[in-house]
Amino acid sequence: MPLILIGLGGFAGAISRYLVDGFVTERTAGGFPWGTLAVNASGTFLLGLLFAMATERAILPAEVRGPLMIGYLGAYTTFSTYMLESWRLIESGAWSLALANLGGSVAVGVVAVVAGLAIGRII
Repeated sequence: MPLILIGLGGFAGAISRYLVDGFVTERTAGGFPWGTLAVNASGTFLLGLLFAMATERAILPAEVRGPLMIGYLGAYTTFSTYMLESWRLIESGAWSLALANLGGSVAVGVVAVVAGLAIGRII
């Protein structure tokens, strides 16, 4: 049963990723992958929040950790897309955008996970 729940979480995470990325991408212009950045930042924040709630505060039951943290967030976050988009920017000669995407995603990701952990520890 845990594998089915993780799979269902992954299904929901993939759909959410598609919707959030599309929503952000439609509203931003230019060659920078804002949708991927938004998904990575929000997914990292949620992972930090859930980790703190599950392991440090014991608020989140063990039964939902796998479906949420492995299934949902595993499918929702977009590290592979982040890498591919960065490489495609490099290939197209847009080195500054590629470096902004790589560095910006790492910086935003660290801030997001710290914020998620902080909020999760308060709850």
